[in-house]
Amino acid sequence: MLNIGGLTPCTAIDYPGELAAVVFCQGCPWRCAYCHNRHLLPEQADGTIRWEEVIRFLKRRQGLLDAVVFSGGEPTMQAWLPAAISTVKQLGFRVGLHTAGAFPKVLEQVLPLTDWVGMDIKAPFEAYEQVTGIPGSGESARMSAALVRTSGVSHQFRTTLDPWLLEDGRLERLQEMVTVGWGEKVVIQMI
Repeated sequence: MLNIGGLTPCTAIDYPGELAAVVFCQGCPWRCAYCHNRHLLPEQADGTIRWEEVIRFLKRRQGLLDAVVFSGGEPTMQAWLPAAISTVKQLGFRVGLHTAGAFPKVLEQVLPLTDWVGMDIKAPFEAYEQVTGIPGSGESARMSAALVRTSGVSHQFRTTLDPWLLEDGRLERLQEMVTVGWGEKVVIQMI
């Protein structure tokens, strides 16, 4: 089943306009220097939460919460994500997804199951490897962003304001890529 590294029982900031629980999926293939969820980077970790516990919790919150957000780590790294999303939808919750776009093929599979997506744009695509430490990460993110933009699913592109982005016009290029190139706005998150 899903490898879960944490659960936020109620938040008003992780799914715009909705009260949501956040399921933090364990594992991420990227190694961004500013990551605030470093404990979620390994695929396996001690102290993870069992999926059955999450379901029991959500059943007690039906009618109190509006949505469940799958975050991470990188949720699209987990093979069980589509089944988990379907289970949450059957319980009557809207589904949000936080992703950095590391796995576009999985994202394409789960987009039709989601109600809202928050996609992190790390940098201008050509500079991704400098942020993630992983060759080819920019192309994965580019493909995922295109999927999100054309999916018809409500979404938000955002970036974490790492000081590195403030150098050499990187933040401006990122904002131009999203605002001018895609006709959308980028939400800036503070570290």
